Amino acid sequence: MPKTYDTIIIGAGIAGATIAYTLIKKNQKVLVLDKNGIASGGSGAAGAFVSPKIGKGSSLQTLTNEAFSFAKDFYLSTCHGYFHQTGVIRIPKDEADAQKFSEYEKYNNTKYENYSQEKLQSLGIKSAFDSFYFPDAGDCDAVGVCHFLLQEVEVVQYEVSALIKEDGLWAVGAYRAKNIVLATGFEKNLVDIRYMGIRGTWGTRGDFSTKLDLNVSMHQSMSVGANREGIIKLGATHEKTVKTPEPCSKAQALALKEKSSRLIDISDLELQEVFCGMRAGSKDYFPLVGKVIDVGYMMENYPAIVRGAKPDLKYIDHLYVLNGLGGRGFVFAPKMAKILAEYIVEEKALDKRTNPDRLFFKWCRKL
Repeated sequence: MPKTYDTIIIGAGIAGATIAYTLIKKNQKVLVLDKNGIASGGSGAAGAFVSPKIGKGSSLQTLTNEAFSFAKDFYLSTCHGYFHQTGVIRIPKDEADAQKFSEYEKYNNTKYENYSQEKLQSLGIKSAFDSFYFPDAGDCDAVGVCHFLLQEVEVVQYEVSALIKEDGLWAVGAYRAKNIVLATGFEKNLVDIRYMGIRGTWGTRGDFSTKLDLNVSMHQSMSVGANREGIIKLGATHEKTVKTPEPCSKAQALALKEKSSRLIDISDLELQEVFCGMRAGSKDYFPLVGKVIDVGYMMENYPAIVRGAKPDLKYIDHLYVLNGLGGRGFVFAPKMAKILAEYIVEEKALDKRTNPDRLFFKWCRKL
């Protein structure tokens, strides 16, 4: 007999891991499927910084910093051994960027300090600019966090090729469930979700051994993690020309080492391991959390939507998405999982800022 669950989650990166963990805590029976295993893609390659966003108070900054506050508390309370609250320094890239920092300061609504050039130099950091230091920020052990969150969840390495409904349940191989959550990252071949505009960005991270006394993490045009047990993480790259996964490149990791020489002493850094994977973002950089529209039904029954008509939306029953977390996956995932789990289990309202519906009619008009 097929095994039956409340929810099957497809994808075992940080999105899939956090929604699985959150649903389990709501007494849901959950199965996670991933064709390559836990944190095998972009999540495993992430530098996994958990830090606020700086800027001029945009709605994306507001959402990101709400998510940062939630994520920080989530990791500290659930898997503190995998979250290193080293603090994160945000360093201007150049003189023009440094001028913007003075404009950004009034929008820093999370705890921070101003670090002078002299302060940075005392920490072994090369910079010609004053910077912001966020003491509550830090970075995660990306793979460790995903494994920890899934330790009480049934996880099966399985490649899903199709989604089929049988007798009111989703049928996926030998498994059945009332609900499906797509946490598939850049892969979007199971159902028509073109309107969400999911796009992948390939990234490489290098882990380097060192004796460098570096107790704080930093971000400029790249991320440099604090020294944890003799390892500093450098990354990750943003290689938009890479469209499909490929073998990890030592050359890319070594290029990160050279780039980091503008910030730290790299004289004894030795490459130990390379991670790579595809991060998935949305076209407007906001996460995608909610229901999935039945695109075929809408196009067939309401052809005028391509000319601006806005009929009521029809959804695919019990099919949900948690995706588009971009380069801030470990910031967004816990709060987005809470929003989706509360919607699935308790029918609480979705957040309009992250609801994928926002993109549908605009996409239709461009067809």
